[in-house]
Amino acid sequence: MFGWLLNLAYAVLIAAVSPWLIYAALRKGKYRQGWSEKFLGRVPTRAGDRPCVWLHAVSVGEIKLLAPLLAEMARRRPDVECVISTTTRTGRGLADKLYPDHMRFYCPLDFTWAVAEAMRRVRPDLLVLCELELWPNLIRGAQRHAARVAVVNGRLGARSFRWYRRIRPFVARLLSAIDLVAAQNEEYAQRFASLGAAYGAVQITGSLKFDGAVADRQNPRTEALKKLLGWPEDAVVFLAGSTQEPEEQLALATFAALCAAHPKLRLILVPRHPERFESVARMLEASGRPWRRRTALAARDHSRPSLPPVPSILLVDTVGELGAWWGMARIAFVGGSLGSRGGQNMLEPAAFGAAVSFGPNTWNFRDIVEMMLTREAAVVVRNGAELTAFVKRCLEAPAFAEQLGSRAAQWVAEGRGATVRTVDLLAQLLPIPAVVKKRAA
Repeated sequence: MFGWLLNLAYAVLIAAVSPWLIYAALRKGKYRQGWSEKFLGRVPTRAGDRPCVWLHAVSVGEIKLLAPLLAEMARRRPDVECVISTTTRTGRGLADKLYPDHMRFYCPLDFTWAVAEAMRRVRPDLLVLCELELWPNLIRGAQRHAARVAVVNGRLGARSFRWYRRIRPFVARLLSAIDLVAAQNEEYAQRFASLGAAYGAVQITGSLKFDGAVADRQNPRTEALKKLLGWPEDAVVFLAGSTQEPEEQLALATFAALCAAHPKLRLILVPRHPERFESVARMLEASGRPWRRRTALAARDHSRPSLPPVPSILLVDTVGELGAWWGMARIAFVGGSLGSRGGQNMLEPAAFGAAVSFGPNTWNFRDIVEMMLTREAAVVVRNGAELTAFVKRCLEAPAFAEQLGSRAAQWVAEGRGATVRTVDLLAQLLPIPAVVKKRAA
């Protein structure tokens, strides 16, 4: 009965926002894919009878987070099949690109019939939810199909915690059904426990983001991008990544103010959302400065030695490459932090040893920001003038930028290890491997 009440509530909500959904589908291309998977649960049918882990990651950030987890799971339990679901179009596109050997699909919406059909087709032994995806019917559906449920890289921010406390009886019922909550830190763990997570289910593993952050600037993906650009080796790259409006404009203003005095300076802009690529392109065109799109870059090889030089400004109008582009950055601004988004992942540029900056609105990464600032591994810039001042200081005092980046890289290195701890716990929820069973017999 409870599940059908939720169905009704979801239906009312969808009806209420349907005009916006239709507008987004027609104007921005959103929500056009995966209707049968989302509303009817008609996901691909899994073949065979291997043990199965269904990993659900909402969008791009969570999808990238799965890479070290999948690698460690494959090393530890090669008998287990891992399938991946996501919610957004960009997340699905990145999953298709990064994990072609795994079954991928849109997660069903939290309607009882869609969840039941998806569970029947996938037949998971373990449902793994990344960070905080607490969908009641999905969790109850997993239980009905005898699957265990785990939350990995669990985080519960202050605002979410305050909201959940208001409906604690409902949340407690939901959390008590989860077999494992692998929390990023003690603060999050305490919040999960106080909301009703089962005794012993909450464990502190650290953040998987540390393990997923690449530290080698000579990694193959970054090296390939360097060849595409063909910029001089001594170019000083200022990268503004995961940006929202008006952060691209502020980064461009910073570049414009400093490039004459610092001719080695280069600017790379990576907007957070694909639907904003065109508006940022129009902004760059209106600036009158030479620039190039990432999708317009031609491969530079011996057969085409006379390609024209790439201008000093690049717009990355692709999805899923930001991690590799950070490997070129000497000076970094992490976007979503001067507006209302609450910040984006600053671990990737930190791992590469870039001089990292971000705005003051970083509540989505409050614990990470606090640690970075305590270690003097990042700088907060509150507006465009402060961003320009930060980049100027990095250019005029290279030792300052180098020390800032070195402290950031060291901090990331010390935070690694969450993947192994998480897989240790997940393995306890999986069926015993057939080889072990035979030996025991």
